[in-house]
Amino acid sequence: MADLTFEKALKKLEQIVSDLESGDFSLEKSISKFEEGIKLSKYCSLKLTETEKKITMLLNDHNNDIIEEPFVNTKDG
Repeated sequence: MADLTFEKALKKLEQIVSDLESGDFSLEKSISKFEEGIKLSKYCSLKLTETEKKITMLLNDHNNDIIEEPFVNTKDG
């Protein structure tokens, strides 16, 4: 997963979910795909956590102290 991006991992994960929902695989193949999906899910979660930490570090107040502000999605408002 060295050159795997978040976007590619998420797309693969979505495909695995779709594949598993179809029910067209043997039990062994389904388990294999499920295991791959778990790895991709953990990878995506780690990338999101890393990104959240970077964003938090970039949010500085006027005293150069790091402040945390909740993300507000203005599209949902």
